[in-house]
Amino acid sequence: MKARYLRTLGALTFTAIALAACGDGSNDFDPRTQIGPHPNLPAPKQYLVPPIRVAQVIGWKQNETPTAPAGMRVQALARGLSHPRNVVALPNGDILVVESEGPNLDPVTRPKSPIIQWMEKRATSQGGGDQKTGPSNRITLLRDANGDGVPEARTVLIDHLFSPFGVVFVDNMLYVAATDGILRYPFTPGQTRITAQPTMLTPLPGGPIDHHWTKSLTLSPDGKLLYVTVGSNSNIVENGFEAEKGRAAVWEVDRASGRSRIFATGLRNPNSPNFYPGTNTLWVVVNERDELGPNLVPDYMTSVRDGGFYGWPYSYYGQHIDPRVRPQRPDLVAKAIPPDYALSSHVAALGLTFYTGTNLPPAYRGGAFIGEHGSWDRKEYNGYKVVFVPFADARPNGMAQDFLTGFLTPDGKAHGRPVGVTSDRTGALLVADDVGNVVWRVSRRP
Repeated sequence: MKARYLRTLGALTFTAIALAACGDGSNDFDPRTQIGPHPNLPAPKQYLVPPIRVAQVIGWKQNETPTAPAGMRVQALARGLSHPRNVVALPNGDILVVESEGPNLDPVTRPKSPIIQWMEKRATSQGGGDQKTGPSNRITLLRDANGDGVPEARTVLIDHLFSPFGVVFVDNMLYVAATDGILRYPFTPGQTRITAQPTMLTPLPGGPIDHHWTKSLTLSPDGKLLYVTVGSNSNIVENGFEAEKGRAAVWEVDRASGRSRIFATGLRNPNSPNFYPGTNTLWVVVNERDELGPNLVPDYMTSVRDGGFYGWPYSYYGQHIDPRVRPQRPDLVAKAIPPDYALSSHVAALGLTFYTGTNLPPAYRGGAFIGEHGSWDRKEYNGYKVVFVPFADARPNGMAQDFLTGFLTPDGKAHGRPVGVTSDRTGALLVADDVGNVVWRVSRRP
């Protein structure tokens, strides 16, 4: 039975690759026309098997780094990690690295699912196999006391977590968003190990299906509230509406009591919530739906309004109806808010930070750095880099610029894939590379 399944999977995979090789229309389309507030949205396409092309991960050699603009220095702050997804800078200068693996709770629900799962594994494992560098699902602490990008100490702060992602520190408490809830730990900066048992502040939607498992966190400007992102349990509700309760949303959580409410909905897979500096405006990056073609739907960055609805699953980019969803909801489509800024289709934007430091040139101050994990469901690769979006008057203002590239080789293999981004206390930009198993540090060259 297993042999027959593997033969079938192999045949289906070959079919998928062959279909992708026949052309998906992406060669004739400029993805940069989908960057900005008014993206080019072609007619949707539907496929028995969607176009698939995944960059096989080969990792980084010791002397290899991504490429930053002229005048920048790129260092490996830490190597040999195990799927680093997120980076957080503490007030004392210590860096927390969230190493995490997904919970593997998604059932095989569609004939094409084995293909998708095989391709996703190829895209997230070095050499196409499961070559972990060590334990994951933990938080590692890096201590770089003099800020030169060479840590003097590296310890495991917390381990045995359940697929962690988001982290917030405030008032001697560390809040960790695992895939099934927000945990609260007593913590004083300077500690290198937390042994205290956590308190579950707020449960979050987890299994038995946990399709988009990453839960990101941020703190309100007044320090009283947490905002957490919860992705959908499907592409377009193929697992049923019951599985989507509380999902495709941003939650608001009272930090003292754990009381929670849904803040905004219709966001298929939101990540990296951040308040724009000096404002009460919350922003997220969002991964939009698949299988409408290589150039639909653009992933995006948007401000998020209290009570706002952003379309998923019924429509995309405002009132553009997705014909696959049944039943339709024209009442909700009429209220769908168009996103603020498109990033192009299938770039898989996962990281967002607003730059307030002084290490990088002044042109970067006040703008957004975005980690684009990279496409798998189009013939021509898209993403696989960190981009910078300039802002003016707290709004996006101009074309996205490549900032950290070189994650892809000329022949289409991946050294790594960027995820979370932040800046350290010196103003250097930190980038978590979850399959290169590195945290990169980008600073102005001395």
